[in-house]
Amino acid sequence: MVKNSGQPFTRQGFFLLQSLPMKLLRVNWRVVLVRPRNPLNIGAAARALANFGLRELVVVAPYEPVWQEARSAAVGAEQVIESARAVPSLLDAVGDTALVVGTTTGSRRNLDRDLLTLPEFAAWLRRRKVSGRAALLFGSEKTGLSNEHLSLCHALVRIPTATDCPSMNLGQAVAVCAYELARAGVVPTRSPRLTVHRSEAANLQSLERLFARAAHVLDASGYLKPKSRAAMLIKLRRLLLDLELTNHGARILGGVVAQVEWKLGQIMKGES
Repeated sequence: MVKNSGQPFTRQGFFLLQSLPMKLLRVNWRVVLVRPRNPLNIGAAARALANFGLRELVVVAPYEPVWQEARSAAVGAEQVIESARAVPSLLDAVGDTALVVGTTTGSRRNLDRDLLTLPEFAAWLRRRKVSGRAALLFGSEKTGLSNEHLSLCHALVRIPTATDCPSMNLGQAVAVCAYELARAGVVPTRSPRLTVHRSEAANLQSLERLFARAAHVLDASGYLKPKSRAAMLIKLRRLLLDLELTNHGARILGGVVAQVEWKLGQIMKGES
């Protein structure tokens, strides 16, 4: 997503990729799940797409019960799951794309394609000046992508997991890839517009009222000793200044001190 500030932006799944001063890349991303078995994973994948600005999800030859259940598992990603398509073959899913990238652990296979780690993927895309439609493939939970599926890929991406446990849950893998691409600026996201209510800095008069009340409480509690009282009060005043309190913060702290002051007065009345 390119904003007016020069940062990348997105509109309806169309991405402008920017790495200043590099030339913008125009890529329309599609995430493809091949023969997924778990509806929760499809829902999680849809949610990950929504989280990181992707919109197009295609599922290849899904198990019918799984496909139906997935629609109830994509919390917060209704738009993605409602527009998702189910197709019978991988070629149907990627036939109109100019770039196909598969995901694999890279283990126990003789690969004849570039095998990139996920952090290297963004730079690889920019070197190739990728544009147009592109697909990112994820295999089934049980078998991953087959050799036939991989043969349709221009390159392969590997998430750098531990060698003794290289395979990830499908939904998690989609989320990690989507996050990394968004972080690298390859799939930029539009940051939510936040409204922050800021209070003005407390003026010296407010701080002096707070200081006087705090000094009274410290005197009443016996904390201030005659010999060190003057020095301690100077330190207390400096502390209040260093806190850089806002009006709101000064009111909160003043309320706390007032409550302590009231409680001390109640105790003293009970003892008299």
